[in-house]
Amino acid sequence: MTTSSARAESRSAPVKKPPTARPKPRDDTRLALAFIAPALIGFLVFLVWPTIRGIYLSFTTYNLLTPAEFTGLDNYRRMLGDPIFWNSMRVTLQYVAINIGLQTVLALVIAVMMQRLTQRTWLRGVVLTPFLVSNVVAAMVFLWILDYQLGFGNFLLTQIGLERIPFLTDENWVIPTIAGINVWRHVGYTALLIFAGLQTIPASVYEAGRMDGAGEVRMFFSITLPLLRPIMALVLIITVVGSFQVFDTVAIATGGGPVNASRVLQLYIYDLAFGRFQFGYASALSVALLVVLMTISFVQYRLLRADSSDLD
Repeated sequence: MTTSSARAESRSAPVKKPPTARPKPRDDTRLALAFIAPALIGFLVFLVWPTIRGIYLSFTTYNLLTPAEFTGLDNYRRMLGDPIFWNSMRVTLQYVAINIGLQTVLALVIAVMMQRLTQRTWLRGVVLTPFLVSNVVAAMVFLWILDYQLGFGNFLLTQIGLERIPFLTDENWVIPTIAGINVWRHVGYTALLIFAGLQTIPASVYEAGRMDGAGEVRMFFSITLPLLRPIMALVLIITVVGSFQVFDTVAIATGGGPVNASRVLQLYIYDLAFGRFQFGYASALSVALLVVLMTISFVQYRLLRADSSDLD
């Protein structure tokens, strides 16, 4: 009986199948490289190679007509003693300070108002509209508006009893005016970047602040600004780098005048390279600008602790 029952149990017990080998994961490396290749080729051809070529030319004398002649550090020694270079650097720093100060404050105010008062999509489109206008078109429009004799802006000033202002022809007004033009064009884009950062702040944090009796101003300085620090660091790095590269607005509106009062560094480099064909010296100034931007970006990144967030 015992033997027969054991046989019956063995028949009813399920038969274990040998484990099947799992299929190997598909290797998509070639497909990924195929998608990355166009962007990688463009990056190498239009960014990496020109950068390496420019660094090499900065140690040469080159004018397109004759082969480049290696001159060592002569271009950099000339740069240190070039008064126009230092004036261009001073003018550029003045523009950057005004542009970054106005743009950051206005963009922060606009972003907070969009986040706290209304989040309608059409309003974001209106805020972004000036950014869709090219720098050349914006410069030409404001050149007509701010013209000393025929500009509509000066006409309005005379209508309210004020004197005309030489916005683009006076040494004291030209850089603030150019900065104002570019603030008008870029503030909407900067505000949307900050607005995106505001969306990452949990609403529960503001609710806790209200329960503690904090008002809007107190919550802005105690909650919004500290939690917005990584986004503000990114925004400042982007806007500072972009401000140092200002060129087209100045080239169209003033051409560097009056008397080099608006000759920013990019315009000076362009004039040396394509106006005087001093490509070696222009490359040296470009390398100096690259070093300045890398240094400023690194300092901003470290001081603002862009790699960490108080939400973590």
